Amino acid sequence: MKLLLDSNVLLRWADSRAPEYAQCTEAVTRLAEASNIVYVCAQVIIESYVVASRPVKANGLGFTITEARQLIGDVEESFPCLPEPSDIGKQWSKLMMRYSVIGKQAHDARIAALMLAHGVTHLLTLNPTDFARYSDITAVTPQEILHQ
Repeated sequence: MKLLLDSNVLLRWADSRAPEYAQCTEAVTRLAEASNIVYVCAQVIIESYVVASRPVKANGLGFTITEARQLIGDVEESFPCLPEPSDIGKQWSKLMMRYSVIGKQAHDARIAALMLAHGVTHLLTLNPTDFARYSDITAVTPQEILHQ
């Protein structure tokens, strides 16, 4: 199975202070050990950097620039990154119209478009309801992986 990591899982994978750290790291480890391919993408990496380098009082992790850069290096070393298709804008637009996406949900639609372009059908996320509308994508949580 091919899976994409959502930024919320990736951030917990990287932050040992997070309450979900153990379940996220264990789920990712189990997936990899079971010969699944666990991917990231540029958008997830960028979102993770934004949150990691944002101050704690602004709902971030408060990492220094050096720590945030190290996070990105660790991610790039640990997971293959799906390339951006040249027509990602068109694929995203089709999903936006098909599923009547508005507002902040457009970010998730872009992730869905990228996944579908690469035949990645599963997303490891802490927010499966954000992707429930996409019939060709199965959102799974770390808890579900750990209870299989």
